Amino acid sequence: MHVQEWLETIPAVAIYALVGVVIGLESLGIPLPGEIVLVSSALLASQHGDINPWVLGTCATAGAIIGDSIGYAIGRKGGRPLLAWLGKKFPKHFSEANIALAERSFEKWGMWAVFFGRFVALLRIFAGPLAGVLHMPYWKFLIANVFGGILWAGGTTAVIYSVGIVAEAWLKRFSWLGLVLAVLIGVASMLIIKNRAKKAAAERPQAVEPEPEPVAVGD
Repeated sequence: MHVQEWLETIPAVAIYALVGVVIGLESLGIPLPGEIVLVSSALLASQHGDINPWVLGTCATAGAIIGDSIGYAIGRKGGRPLLAWLGKKFPKHFSEANIALAERSFEKWGMWAVFFGRFVALLRIFAGPLAGVLHMPYWKFLIANVFGGILWAGGTTAVIYSVGIVAEAWLKRFSWLGLVLAVLIGVASMLIIKNRAKKAAAERPQAVEPEPEPVAVGD
């Protein structure tokens, strides 16, 4: 049973709550399949009148904004030790190479890294906590967080729902292709980020060990 089939077995209110919670936890810094859950729910909304796309998009947006804000607060309070702890708990996502890449993105793009990070699976997890660790001014973070959350969560819901309405008959037979496409996009973005992370780690200046002082030898 894939995600959409499972979602069909639970009431609409539970779907709204599930989408908001999963996306919120992912935005907070916990690696979860928020995008897959959102795409599946939006497809389901296009095929079942019980699920209101406006409510679904609102819950997804609220989860994204609130989760990122909590992640920012935790990162600001926990500092770099938090990143080290996350690296032990989630080594694949919070490796030193990935953190180095995320830091370079923040240093180069600032609040735009928070905004555009919404559309990249790895940066979506990093954005809130790392912005707090780097002490980005909260007003800048909040602006990027709100607009990024609305555009990503609300936009994804609207696009997938619209596609589902236009091609409802086709999607009833091949709805799994939407999930496959979402997974492929996610995997591709992860591979790109992983490759860039390796390059970022390789470009980091390595610590140079001091040469040993010569020892005087007596005659």
